[in-house]
Amino acid sequence: MKLKWSDVTPKADYLNRRSFMTAAAALVASPALALTGKPSGLSTDEAPNTLEEITNYNNFYEFGTGKEDPARHAGNLTTDPWSVEIGGLVDRPGSYSVDDLAPANALEERIYRLRCVEAWSMVIPWIGVPLAGVLDKAGVQPGAKFVAFETLVRPEEMPGQSRPILDWPYREGLRIDEAMHPLAILATGLYDDALPNQNGAPIRLVVPWKYGFKSIKSIVKITLTDSQPRCTWQDLQPSEYGFYANVNPEVNHPRWSQATERRIGSGLFAGRQDTPMFNGYADQVAGLYQGMDLTKNY
Repeated sequence: MKLKWSDVTPKADYLNRRSFMTAAAALVASPALALTGKPSGLSTDEAPNTLEEITNYNNFYEFGTGKEDPARHAGNLTTDPWSVEIGGLVDRPGSYSVDDLAPANALEERIYRLRCVEAWSMVIPWIGVPLAGVLDKAGVQPGAKFVAFETLVRPEEMPGQSRPILDWPYREGLRIDEAMHPLAILATGLYDDALPNQNGAPIRLVVPWKYGFKSIKSIVKITLTDSQPRCTWQDLQPSEYGFYANVNPEVNHPRWSQATERRIGSGLFAGRQDTPMFNGYADQVAGLYQGMDLTKNY
């Protein structure tokens, strides 16, 4: 039986923790809207991390390079109104609101494992919609082979963008068959509330079989194209960060092993756990890469 987050950690319990104020501060920056998603058979039955862990240990360089910088500095980000420009090889290009892309009656709960390229992991209860459904509404043209994504650029609200840490805007991309896979979602919520700013509000990509940096946050632009798009980390260091970035314990990062991971919140003496191929989603996605040399297409 697949678990909902409420089966594992009642909301009253996690909101009553000692960290209440921190978590509440994280959420106050987002619209105070409760979200309900239909349970999905694609969710893992692993216990989710706490709201405190998920909202206070993030990589979101637009707000700084420290893990706690996003929680500290994301409160000033304006997420309403918000629009996402969808263009390129689609039948219905345009500027869409978050409600257009993820209406309440289409939301699903997806409890997914997250594996960071830095070899730590979490389990996160997202609320969102399948990316394929959004692209279908836009009308994917036959020549579309890739999907490119861009994050907001607003350095006055995203202080990390005032420094040349990365080549802004943050960019990511997927092959069209990856984007259309049922596991790929656009998330607008977390633990039955609107997505906190530090987690990518108001709308972000989640691709659970890939390293976390592929799941671009605070999306403002989606472009369907016939050529492989630029990706921020691949541009910065192509020998370390490939276009595919599939979780693969058999292909190490040049500077560290990817064979094991540290589960955030597991405790000081829990030790490391083995990393599964494709982050445990091999049965669903391995066919996408049949015949490819994954040591070259990392």
